[in-house]
Amino acid sequence: MISENSLYSIESKFSTCGSFESHYKPAAREQLEARGAENLNDRDLVSILLGSGTKAMPVTRLAAHVLTCLKTVPDQNWASELKKIEGMGSGKTSTILASIELGRRFGSPENIKITNPKDLLPLVQHYALQKQEHFLCASLNGANELIKIRTVSVGTLNRAITHPREVYSDPIKERAAAIILVHNHPSGNVKPSDDDIDTTVRMLEASKILGIHLLDHLIITQNNYYSFMEHSLVFS
Repeated sequence: MISENSLYSIESKFSTCGSFESHYKPAAREQLEARGAENLNDRDLVSILLGSGTKAMPVTRLAAHVLTCLKTVPDQNWASELKKIEGMGSGKTSTILASIELGRRFGSPENIKITNPKDLLPLVQHYALQKQEHFLCASLNGANELIKIRTVSVGTLNRAITHPREVYSDPIKERAAAIILVHNHPSGNVKPSDDDIDTTVRMLEASKILGIHLLDHLIITQNNYYSFMEHSLVFS
């Protein structure tokens, strides 16, 4: 019987000539078994999902490209953008998207009651770590239960351009009764910019036309947050 270590050695030799799951990194799977998935970094987790790379694109580098795509591209464009990465394709893209959806279904707090916009903060706080502005929309049903949190747009260090059409298209399909807007300030300053105020005004005007209540717009940083509603800014 071939031992597991021998099998890894065989895989390594074959990978150098590109004929056996090229550049697969068994160490990530070994770490998962030894330490648990919760102790692996994002790149190792994605490497395990991908399973292999190509001769020109080792799996760890491929995983890094996948993570960059997921962090910088709005989720509605993930499928098309992931397929553009060298070494990806329909199979690997489907695996990544299916894993994300499973994570959402099992890990997302569906039907959690949002009695105050601040209740949303623990669910979006990790976006405060992002180095680019991420504009999020949380949709709620008539009982103020969370339907979904989605990334609407990803911008630059200090700006994320967002149009009401992009914000409200999915809440309309979901028959949402209300939404809460959230975006991060990588600078660490929670004070709303003129663009933030203008965007909130436009979103509030659109909400009145569409009949979907805009409950609040939150700005988050690693150590603080700003609520337009609490400060009576734009909201009267």
